[in-house]
Amino acid sequence: MTQEHGNPELLKELLHYQMPFGKHKGQLIRALPVSYLEWFSKKGFPAGKLGMLLQTMYEIKLNGLDYLLDELTRIQRRG
Repeated sequence: MTQEHGNPELLKELLHYQMPFGKHKGQLIRALPVSYLEWFSKKGFPAGKLGMLLQTMYEIKLNGLDYLLDELTRIQRRG
């Protein structure tokens, strides 16, 4: 794992980052179906920031941690 996995800013980006290409272009990464993230897991995540966000979202969904993003959304709305 890279250093970015411990970066809370990465989680904040998942709240707003949209898929820039493909079947799910324009959809928020956090809303992508698990099957799509699993496909990337098998084929290889893209390089760079997008790949890091997709991989992080895959780990979040795989481990049932979606509630973390829900809580971050609530905090941002209050703040």
